[in-house]
Amino acid sequence: TLVELFYDVVSPYSWLGFEVLCRYQHIWNIELRFRPAFLGGIMQATGNKPPAMLPKRAEYMLKDVKRMAKYYQVPLEISGGDFQRILGTSTLAAMRFITAIDMTQPQYLEPLSREFWIRFWSQREDVSQPENLLSVAKQAGLSSELSQKLLEMISSPAVKNRLKETTEEAIKYGAFGMPAVVAHFNGKPHLFFGSDRLELLGSVIGEKWLGPVPS
Repeated sequence: TLVELFYDVVSPYSWLGFEVLCRYQHIWNIELRFRPAFLGGIMQATGNKPPAMLPKRAEYMLKDVKRMAKYYQVPLEISGGDFQRILGTSTLAAMRFITAIDMTQPQYLEPLSREFWIRFWSQREDVSQPENLLSVAKQAGLSSELSQKLLEMISSPAVKNRLKETTEEAIKYGAFGMPAVVAHFNGKPHLFFGSDRLELLGSVIGEKWLGPVPS
């Protein structure tokens, strides 16, 4: 079963879903395909708003992310001040950088994406600056030559168009936020929103949920 994960590193829930699907790709009979997209584009196209813009929802989200990070055993750190930081930071350059690696050296897509989440959420670093993009790439195991090539690619029409097309594809599947997980089963796509629907995903595709950290 082909399972596509549309994600943006600005989304903490995307990180949670990403890590669990990475664990299950070796347990379930699935082909996991990472689809880096731009959450800002999805929000604009669908009229959605960041959950933190509603004070009561932001208050709940703070507790919810902490609980889920503990449950899924992902080193995600979040505090009240993060919401303002998120609203003031664009991940467009980061997502173009990740898109560029997907187009050239896809074997690095998983470790590079993970490193961006670690930097943005665990270490609270600005991932919009060129020097930070290069630092993340180095930590993910990319050579300085490849990293520099990717940095040059993020301003190219090919990378910009690829990210835009992937974002539009997610919207066509019905995505209004992230993570958006699309399972292609019985000849049609099934959309699951959020990182707390993976048990339901397993049920739909006939696979058994073994918990957040399957043994």
